[in-house]
Amino acid sequence: MEKKMDIQYRMAELTDLEEITALVRQAALEMSCRGIDQWDELYPTREDFEQDIRRRQMTVGTLAGRAAVIYTINGVCDPEYEGAAWKYPDKSCCILHRLCVNPLFQNRGIARQTMEHLERENAAKGVEAIRLDVFSRNSYALKLYRNCGFEKVGTVRWRKGLFYLMEKYLTNQ
Repeated sequence: MEKKMDIQYRMAELTDLEEITALVRQAALEMSCRGIDQWDELYPTREDFEQDIRRRQMTVGTLAGRAAVIYTINGVCDPEYEGAAWKYPDKSCCILHRLCVNPLFQNRGIARQTMEHLERENAAKGVEAIRLDVFSRNSYALKLYRNCGFEKVGTVRWRKGLFYLMEKYLTNQ
């Protein structure tokens, strides 16, 4: 069992933008080295992060004063989500975007702990399900989401290839 890290979660601020952008750029390089050609100069962008921060939808988790993990959660989904066979179509839901662990902190259970945190936080707000899309060739993310109880409900094709649409019901949080 992974040791729980003392991650401090808070809403991201514009003063975090440089660190977040650098963190994601480094994570994209790490993914590319592992053969995961998911993120690049076209997505996600600094503007995506700035918009997430301004809308108060991005969370940053810090360890030892550094950004260890970021994620955005909101109700916004691409039109392609409409074609999925959602198991809980009539339940309140939120969409997880751009979960990213700082490469300096990877392989410590931070992503799993962050998923548990965001599931608890959203269940407490009355959200009943979380949805997301995951790049089909990102075996690390696929393993994380499956281990967290997410189920594949559909597929979509975007610029980088095939993505799986996944969903988890939160009633037992």
